[in-house]
Amino acid sequence: MKILLAYPYFLQDRGEDYDVRPLPIGLYYIGAYLIEHGHQVSLVNLYDARGDSDRLRQALGGRDYSILGVSLFNGNRFGALDLARLAKELDPKVKVVFGGVGATFLWEFFLKHYKEVDYIIRGEGEKTFLELVEAMEGGARQDMLSSIPGLAFRDQKNRPICNPDRPFIEDLDALPDPSQYFTFQHVVSSRGCPWNCTFCGSPRFWKRKVRYHSPRYFVDQLERLYRKGVTFFYVSDDTFTFKKGRVIDICKEIVRRSLGISWYAISRVNCVDEEILYWMKRAGCIQISYGVESGSKKVRDFFNKKITDEDIKNAFSLTRRFGILPRAYFIYGAPGDGRSSIQDTVDLINEIRPLSMVSYILDIYPGTRLYDIFLKKHKLTDDIWLDQVEDIMYFETDPRMTKDMVLNMGRRIKGAFYKGLPDFATSLELEEKEELLPLHASYLARLAMTFTHGDYSRNDLIPKKNETAETLFKKAIGYWPNHDAYLGLGILYQRLREFDSSIAILKEGLGHFPGSEDLNVCMGISLMNKGQFRSALGYLERFPGSSKARRFLEICRSRI
Repeated sequence: MKILLAYPYFLQDRGEDYDVRPLPIGLYYIGAYLIEHGHQVSLVNLYDARGDSDRLRQALGGRDYSILGVSLFNGNRFGALDLARLAKELDPKVKVVFGGVGATFLWEFFLKHYKEVDYIIRGEGEKTFLELVEAMEGGARQDMLSSIPGLAFRDQKNRPICNPDRPFIEDLDALPDPSQYFTFQHVVSSRGCPWNCTFCGSPRFWKRKVRYHSPRYFVDQLERLYRKGVTFFYVSDDTFTFKKGRVIDICKEIVRRSLGISWYAISRVNCVDEEILYWMKRAGCIQISYGVESGSKKVRDFFNKKITDEDIKNAFSLTRRFGILPRAYFIYGAPGDGRSSIQDTVDLINEIRPLSMVSYILDIYPGTRLYDIFLKKHKLTDDIWLDQVEDIMYFETDPRMTKDMVLNMGRRIKGAFYKGLPDFATSLELEEKEELLPLHASYLARLAMTFTHGDYSRNDLIPKKNETAETLFKKAIGYWPNHDAYLGLGILYQRLREFDSSIAILKEGLGHFPGSEDLNVCMGISLMNKGQFRSALGYLERFPGSSKARRFLEICRSRI
């Protein structure tokens, strides 16, 4: 059969929430599984198509398919329903299948209220989707549908019914590698999380069971994508470092194959040590995200985090030392949050010195322990999601909190981070291992660039951006001659109109990288600003075909 797998838009703009923009990795795995069993599959990402009716009609109407599979969270459920209605409008014979976390926890809700949704796949989707497709090919009789574990549908009396859960796939390596058919950056080496945080749906979705791809399978996938031109990856495992020996095997294999990749990972503060971080650094890891959530033990206990202040401090200290950017996640507006707990968070930020931070207001989502408490306390049902809202913020359910109170919590947390960030960055002391020195230089240069050209450069709450970048660029060069550090420092001095300093550092850089177009052009520009047009011409004429150099060449020649 011909199948279209789609990822819909959210009800609201997501700002800088980059994690939800790409197609979920599950769609790639399901697509590959269906292809391996003889079906035709196409994928479409409509994350950013809200309000673009022409694009939606082209995406759904310009393809030949019998089944539309839609992957959804909670926040994009209305986008998913829009796609379902449009698909039915364009072809009433199309069958619509919802899957993903949002569909798994609200299967009865969707089948009860929305006739445009035909089937729900709960939990892990590969085998359930395939068996559903095969049942459709056979006429989709009631007895056939009833035999498919993990499927929810309507019976002959139009009542939502749910088959038993499907057992998990024990050998993940038995699944076809989606990189054989698709190109993507978000990858996973495992499925599941053993922890049981009250705000997270993962414990119920994966039943706190963790399964793994073998290191070979995972690195083969990375290498296949690398050969396609992908050099940067998001490793989206809930806790990548949970199984130490396996993580080190993966990293050693990346190093052995000389894959020139960089990547982000997600970990947990009590699941890292020096050996893990050393090999992650060697293998190209440049950022690790940790769920700290709060500086208050009381709040963390409510979240059931089961981590201590010492765990947090140790993880951030080690991650900083090995030259991997430590990113902290915080949640505020939780039960028990107030002036004292937020001060605990501010104090912790100043102690652990993260170099990136994301903070969220506590949300209540289906499938979480927090959601169960909320429904029971207020005697509500899933029908609350009929309202046009993405989520429910906890403070909206707590009469002791106001919106202004919670927003002020966020301002205090963010203000503390941004105010301290220059010192957090310039106080880095890195592990002095010879094989890490070039990697440290690259890391520091990249970090400096965030203050001169990246997100931090555009943030008015961050002080001393130029001074911070200058210090980091110089530190980078102190570890190893790094091209980007020389260039970044040369450009920074140009901006500050310190042209003698720019010329001096660029000259040093050209001693290491004489063939660099960027360094030569930058040197030419600095010399032009000193009125030394003939000398500038000598650098610019080394690249006569360069679009970067062309305009400056014309100016130099007109001045000589």
